[in-house]
Amino acid sequence: MNTTVPLAIDVRLDGSYEEALERVADALKEQGFGILTRIDVKETLKTKLDVDFRDYAILGACNPKLAHRALSARPEIGLMLPCNVTVEATGGGGVLVRIADPRVMMGVGGFENDPEIAAVASEARALLAQAAVQLSTSSSTREG
Repeated sequence: MNTTVPLAIDVRLDGSYEEALERVADALKEQGFGILTRIDVKETLKTKLDVDFRDYAILGACNPKLAHRALSARPEIGLMLPCNVTVEATGGGGVLVRIADPRVMMGVGGFENDPEIAAVASEARALLAQAAVQLSTSSSTREG
């Protein structure tokens, strides 16, 4: 039996890429997450490979309280942090936001059987899902 586990919460937004980046940062902030890193994939690929790519960013989002709990329980969990969020322009106009599911990421890291890490991942997932709901007002959301 082949089962697929959703890796992320997807949200499709209307509007510009730059507006979407701001909306994502605001929605995450409402849930206690800050943006620690922003990788501009388009710029990086142009600089490093001289190739053109659509507007695409990888955001490293962190909720300090949850990160502290996780790192206190298992210092090696730092390899799985921060929570990744991608923002990319789509061909038909609009923007696709993908928010990685922390529970899935902890499973990939082999931490799914640690009760404290599972609790932190579930709490993080719930907060990120709330950010997705906030973003999806007048947009479409799906797990994927």
